[in-house]
Amino acid sequence: MEHHSDQFFINDHSTWEHMWEGIQRKILGYDDRLMLVRVKFTKGTEAPSHQHPHSQVSFIAKGKFKVQIGDQISILSAGDGFYVPPEVIHGVTAMEDGEIIDGFSPVREDFLK
Repeated sequence: MEHHSDQFFINDHSTWEHMWEGIQRKILGYDDRLMLVRVKFTKGTEAPSHQHPHSQVSFIAKGKFKVQIGDQISILSAGDGFYVPPEVIHGVTAMEDGEIIDGFSPVREDFLK
């Protein structure tokens, strides 16, 4: 492993990082092979459609989201989740205030800059 996060994440000792208007994130932990990120959305906010070379697994921790993966669309609520294969275009729209926990493999080095 070349780099990694601290072994423990203490929420009260971290701050939200601005991603896009209405979207903030906290990186919970990572090494070269894996990353876990908490993402907070304001109702009506859309994460622009995008793709990346990472596998992604996401868990809806709070709220309700319209999720598009390729040409498939689903409405997901707290307790639901989704998988995005590498290089597949995807995006989400927050139908209410909410949070998603995103897991990536390998690490999203672009998030560490």
